[in-house]
Amino acid sequence: MRPIKISTFGTVKDGKEAKLYTLTNDAGMSAEFTDYGASLVRLFVPDREGRLRDVVLGYENAAGYEAGTESIGAPVGRNANRIGGASFELNGVTVSLTANQNSNNLHSGPDVYNKRFWEAAETADDHLTFLLHSPDGDQGFPGALDMKITCTLTEENELRFTYDAVPDADTVINMTNHSYFNLNGHDSGNILSHEVTLDADAFTLTDADSIPTGEFMDVAGTPMDFRNGRVIGDEIDSDFEAIRLGRGYDHNWVLKNGGKFGKVAEAAAHESGIVMDVYTDLPGIQVYTGNFLDQETGKDGAVYPYRAAVCFETQYFPDAVHHENFPSSVCRAGQAYHTVTAYRFRREG
Repeated sequence: MRPIKISTFGTVKDGKEAKLYTLTNDAGMSAEFTDYGASLVRLFVPDREGRLRDVVLGYENAAGYEAGTESIGAPVGRNANRIGGASFELNGVTVSLTANQNSNNLHSGPDVYNKRFWEAAETADDHLTFLLHSPDGDQGFPGALDMKITCTLTEENELRFTYDAVPDADTVINMTNHSYFNLNGHDSGNILSHEVTLDADAFTLTDADSIPTGEFMDVAGTPMDFRNGRVIGDEIDSDFEAIRLGRGYDHNWVLKNGGKFGKVAEAAAHESGIVMDVYTDLPGIQVYTGNFLDQETGKDGAVYPYRAAVCFETQYFPDAVHHENFPSSVCRAGQAYHTVTAYRFRREG
């Protein structure tokens, strides 16, 4: 590994200066993070010819992340994805959240984790640990906790996210990473030619507001079947109810990993020759194809068009707190929340 590099990354509206932390391995792969939002800014990966391509969308500086509304590169918490009705009952008490998407809560907004400064609690050549104190009542959730995210870059071209917290009261915790990937390069257009494989036989059905009904649907014979690989663009605009409701792919697939860390997804860009394998111990993965991106101004002069990237958000199922048949997103007082997701990169062939 090469020594970690720390540089300035501009200021936010209140004048506070953000920092940029760069991890680089001996193969030349590098990952850049900012302490404003603990967001992933750049990720350079070698392509088929050995040239480095930045494969994640991002902004030029901290002000871009402060203004951005699409959670680009962000850690999402305390609860990723949606909670129906922006409320739930826990231990006989109604917990009220802010309704920020129709009558529902999305990504724990509006006071999201990625609009805050995180402490770079530990820096080393191969990893960086961000720490955020989340007090009791933060975003409406009960219980205080210190959320720790360790970002590790290995010599095997793997970027690993490890999440750790111990709440002092029963609460909901469901962290994810919301990086937008384009394996041909962040400024290369849309991702409709990417081929995706998912180790999932079913997905969670939703209503028109993307709130799960509690039902699982078999993917067989549908545009949701990625078990043997499917080019994203082949049926992204098909006349299939789930596709129509999501305006493309924006759904949670039910993974078959049994709660054990393993490979659950793969994405391949045949133009660049870059393949990304996704590993996690979580039960679900939200695949989102940037259906709400609309000429977003990004880094290096790029403007990100509709469907410029694809997200692989490992998670507990959306609205899990309302469905007893879903794996529970409730973390009890004193219980260790610990989960790992990794993105491994290799060349095609």
